[in-house]
Amino acid sequence: MHSEVVASRSADPRDSRESRNGTPHLDAVSLAIIEQLQEDGRRPYAAIGKAVGLSEAAVRQRVQKLLDQGVMQIVAVTDPLTVGFRRQAMVGIHVEGDVESVADALTSMAECEYVVMTAGSFDLMVEIVCEDDDHLLEVINRRIRAIPGVRSTESFVYLKLKKQTYMWGTR
Repeated sequence: MHSEVVASRSADPRDSRESRNGTPHLDAVSLAIIEQLQEDGRRPYAAIGKAVGLSEAAVRQRVQKLLDQGVMQIVAVTDPLTVGFRRQAMVGIHVEGDVESVADALTSMAECEYVVMTAGSFDLMVEIVCEDDDHLLEVINRRIRAIPGVRSTESFVYLKLKKQTYMWGTR
């Protein structure tokens, strides 16, 4: 039923233009394509087209535009433990001065998978994926704490990952 509603919506590529605040405006068809790929990132464009009422070529064009605009990424999500990363941690960081410059420095570190500026107890929350405890210690002690503006850190080492999903859909 969902695809019937979506198929009746506009298939005009201009419906994926940018909104006033600079973020891409996503029409119902683009949102439906994203949902299809969230369910299965390898789903063929022909099957997506059938579900959303577009041709394979139109879906291919829309997906490329969504990728180019940074709306989504299509990646292989792995279990870090199975590919040699045995230690993960969330690190809360207190910053003196410019939070954005510290966040920018963190985003350049390969081990920092997730960098978020927050309101609350910490200025930044950073998810770190490392090979082992020695690697984690080196990243936090020698690299993160060495960034100008980092006042303090608090580490939350993951003991067991119970849920990790990217299936939140669209709004």
